[in-house]
Parts: sequence; structure tokens; C-alpha cells
Amino acid sequence: MKLNILWINDNKEAFLQMAALYALKSKTNNWWDEVNFIIWGPSAKLAAEDTQIQTELFELKNAGVTIEACRACTDNYGVTEKLERFGIKIDYLGPSITDYLKNDEKLLTI
Repeated sequence: MKLNILWINDNKEAFLQMAALYALKSKTNNWWDEVNFIIWGPSAKLAAEDTQIQTELFELKNAGVTIEACRACTDNYGVTEKLERFGIKIDYLGPSITDYLKNDEKLLTI
């Protein structure tokens, strides 16, 4: 079973206390076989600018959570290259998210 977590806001507390925490616990406790963390919208800017967020994303990645970000969003905020340097996969995610929904994959939006 796969869980996709769609992080769409620039609220740091929502990221730390919900999105990142649940992603990490989901992966380390094997609640889901796969956990995919999606950075979309204003969350891209926060991820590129906040070192605490970056540290948490690094921890997620090390735990085996896949992390991807929307290229349209990262380009709009001028942070594509910075997020790529952190090893985050950047791509246009409209089609991917549409496929997740059409395939009835689990999608948690925060």
C-alpha cells in the first residue's frame, strides 16, 4: 500500500507537527509500504528557505520516504535549483497527482 502526502501550505507547524511527523512514523513503523511526500504550492518556498524544514526533509529521505516537488511551483517561487541540490525530484506533478487519484491511491492533503 502506498500513501501520498500532498503538502500545499506554508505553515511550518503544520509541516512539523503533522505532515513530516506522519510521513516519518508511517515509514518507520511500516504503516504503509511506500510513503511519497509531495511539495506543492507555497510549501516549495518554505522548504527552500527554512533550514529546520530542510533538516526534516533530509530525515524523511533517509528513512526511505520519496520526496518530489512540482516544477511549476518551484519555478514560480524561483527555488527549483535549490531544492534540486537537496536531492528532491522536481517534475510537473499535475499528471502524476491526477494518476494517483484515478488509480484510487491514498492521498492525504495538508
